[in-house]
Amino acid sequence: MRAVITVVGKDRTGIIATISDALYKFNVNILDISQNVMDDMFAMVMFVDISKSTVEFDKLTNAMEAVSIELGMKIHCMHEDIFNAMHRI
Repeated sequence: MRAVITVVGKDRTGIIATISDALYKFNVNILDISQNVMDDMFAMVMFVDISKSTVEFDKLTNAMEAVSIELGMKIHCMHEDIFNAMHRI
């Protein structure tokens, strides 16, 4: 089981460290990461493995919402099945 996590907001130091630390605490493995900074806007997409997560997906989503508040950014978690269904023609 995998998920897509997107992060958007004003760039600052420690964004990736804070998010990866939160994922580590729930045993979520980062499979791929892409990030870009445009002017002072930070945008990142992460593809993560949640198959060994220590919490259910909804609790992981809630935890990432708390991180988004801490960072003052928008973080969205989407299960791979939902992502694939949305992008299937």
